[in-house]
This record gives sequence, structure tokens and C-alpha cells, in this order.
Amino acid sequence: MISNTTLGIVAATGLAFVGYCVYFDRKRRSDPLFKQKLRERRRKNNKGGKGKSSSSGGTSQFPDLRDTDAMQKFFLEEVQLGEQLLGEGDIEGGVEHLSNAVAVCGQPQHLLSVLQQTLPPQVFQLLIQRLPAVSQKIVASAGGGGVGPAGAAPMGMSDDIDLE
Repeated sequence: MISNTTLGIVAATGLAFVGYCVYFDRKRRSDPLFKQKLRERRRKNNKGGKGKSSSSGGTSQFPDLRDTDAMQKFFLEEVQLGEQLLGEGDIEGGVEHLSNAVAVCGQPQHLLSVLQQTLPPQVFQLLIQRLPAVSQKIVASAGGGGVGPAGAAPMGMSDDIDLE
């Protein structure tokens, strides 16, 4: 089997490693700037995370509705951001991202039924209330596609009426 000498060497090496870790952890924590650096790093990470979510939350750029890969990627990102923000307590941001995901989803009824089972009732109600506005945003962002000319036709008709 294993000799006592080998066992002693392995035990001494393990003990030395643990001692090394404890020594440098203590040295790192006793550094006067450690807490300051830690706070700055956390603040930077929080600003980076919240900045990304709030900037994409207020001005979500919807992908080309004809590009299925882009739509699928957008859907997954929005679901992840929505879940993350809800987990952090940002209800408004989370609901906005989830409503974006529902609006571009291929089977919104199925997704809504899953969300109804997993979200608290007041959050789900907020999501339902937000869906019409998000749908309008999608229509506006797709203005270059087939939606724009259809929206322009009534304007032309009203101009003709004004001229007569």
C-alpha cells in the first residue's frame, strides 16, 4: 500500500498549502486599501450591470423581425435580463424585459402561461398591462418593413381629404 513516508510527505505538503493560503489571505485582508479596492470593484460591477440593463431596458433595440436567429437571441437575452432584474428586486425593469420577450415570442400564449405560474400575481398583472405598449414599440421599430407603408396610407388619405 502507501508507506508511512509517502503519507507523511503528502500530509506535510497539504498542511503547507493550507498554511500558505491562510497566510496570504490574512495579508490581503489586513491591507489598508483592501476594503476600498473591494468597494470600488463592487461599485464598478454594479454600475456596469445596472447600466447595461437600464440602458437596454429604456431603449431596447428590437432585431430585424425577419431574422430568426437574431430574434431567438434577443428573446433569450430578454428572458435572462428579466429574470435577473426580478431576482435583484427591480420589478419595473424585469417586467419590461419579460414583456419584450413575450412580444417577440413565437408562442406567446405558452410563455404567458408559464410566466403566470412562476411570477407573483401582481408582477404578472403588470406584465399583461405592459404588453400593448411593447407591441406598439415593435411596430414602430419595424417601420422600415411592411408596417411603415400601411401606416403611411391613412396619412395619404387624410392629406387627400384636406386638399378637396
